[in-house]
Amino acid sequence: MQQIRGREADALSRVYDLYSTVVFSVAMRVLRDSAAAEDVMQEVFLKLWQQPESFADHRGSLCGWLAVVARNRAIDKIRGSRRLENVDDLQLSNNIDLGADAEREIMLGKVRVVLEKMPADQRQAVEMAFFEGHTHTEIAQQTGQPLGTVKTRIRSALITIRKALEVTA
Repeated sequence: MQQIRGREADALSRVYDLYSTVVFSVAMRVLRDSAAAEDVMQEVFLKLWQQPESFADHRGSLCGWLAVVARNRAIDKIRGSRRLENVDDLQLSNNIDLGADAEREIMLGKVRVVLEKMPADQRQAVEMAFFEGHTHTEIAQQTGQPLGTVKTRIRSALITIRKALEVTA
């Protein structure tokens, strides 16, 4: 949050990567419209960027705050559209497990940190396999590396990630 308050765009990008799924999910559960949920998600992160002081560190987690803001914005969108005669009759899903979502996002953040510190050849192999969906054979063909080398790099990278997650757990 210090970096966002300091207007560092990379900080907002990292926060977006960590919490956009949570914000979108909350908005989607209220609105049941993906386009409207995307609009709410954009409004939430825009508010964070334009008014970073609206989040007070002492009030709780950033993830929880973003989820509440998303829910409130989604309800405001419903109120503004006048689709319902009485907003009090709106049934909101209360099976949202923000804790589990937050834990998942924290774990993904830890994985990103480990990936950044990993040797470039290992990181490339893991990213191609898990983020781009390539098979080991396709990675070997695209990189010009032997198949065994690709498999070893991916295995070594996964062991490194697993160890890092065990240490921080």
